Amino acid sequence: MKNANRSKTNWLLAAGLGAAALAATIWGNRRGSYDLSRRVVLITGGSRGLGLVLARQAVAEGARVAICARDEAELARARQDLLMAGAAEADVLTLSRDLTNEVEVRTMVAEVETRLGPIDVLVNNAGIITAGPLDNMDVRDFEDSMAMHFWAPLHAMLAVLPSMRQRGAGRVVNISSLGGKVALPHMAPYSASKFALVGLSEGFRAELRQHGISVTTVCPGLLRTGSVGHVEVKGQHEKEFAWFSIADSLPGFTLSAEQAARQIWNACRRGDGEVILSLPAKFLAAFHGLLPGTTTDILSWMNRALPATGESAAANVRRKGYDSESDITRSPLTALNRKAAAKNNELG
Repeated sequence: MKNANRSKTNWLLAAGLGAAALAATIWGNRRGSYDLSRRVVLITGGSRGLGLVLARQAVAEGARVAICARDEAELARARQDLLMAGAAEADVLTLSRDLTNEVEVRTMVAEVETRLGPIDVLVNNAGIITAGPLDNMDVRDFEDSMAMHFWAPLHAMLAVLPSMRQRGAGRVVNISSLGGKVALPHMAPYSASKFALVGLSEGFRAELRQHGISVTTVCPGLLRTGSVGHVEVKGQHEKEFAWFSIADSLPGFTLSAEQAARQIWNACRRGDGEVILSLPAKFLAAFHGLLPGTTTDILSWMNRALPATGESAAANVRRKGYDSESDITRSPLTALNRKAAAKNNELG
């Protein structure tokens, strides 16, 4: 009898969380009053994927946009994309920088301020994903994830804050992940570093609001940005890439890059503290908040369905998704993401 009552309670709880997630999505689509016109916006990782879509929407509103990435060819294509979207030549700045290098981050911010003006909005979007079983991960995987998801945003925020404090105004948007709220199997380095970014972002918001600076933490679920081919996989490479690419393409469980970018800009305009993107992500984050142990147990069962640990020495080597393709990743199951890749400068 107790088990039946507990099961009924859990179903009622799940239904309530689902309704709350839907209400939060509707509420989150409200547009705020903050105007991006003539604002100076710096977007890290802005040459492709979500970063490029965010840049497109910013220039469409009349913002002056600087984007940075490591790949100069990608940046050149992204610049043309933004000019075709209506941006003026003088209002688009591209910078090739290594964001894991503190000096390069500081010189990047200084160059943006010199050429475009004081930075009004900083979007820390750059990221990396390494997917695979824990036993195939090594310390370097965790170090690289922390360098990109924690230290790079920290250095960028510290670089823009003096000017924002002086003006008593500014917006910072930190793109974390659902993986920064709920630890996901086969993504331990990614989740650990995104958890760190959530803590960093929330801490900065608590202390900077008094200075007129708003910090928004964004935790997207699965997005169809087209970036899946740039994921690095370990273990049984083709199997790892297959489950990841299929999951990242499923309609209903994933959100398009355009929808995500609109919701991110709306959250920035409203000055929200946090926004979780997509209904499934909202539901899982809320369920984890109420029942963290149960959520982890459920994820441990899901983990058993994922590819087993790779036993060969090659299994411990990172390989790009583009180099781990199989018939299933080229099938109609991944069509939505391949379409997004072509649209968002993600083709490898």
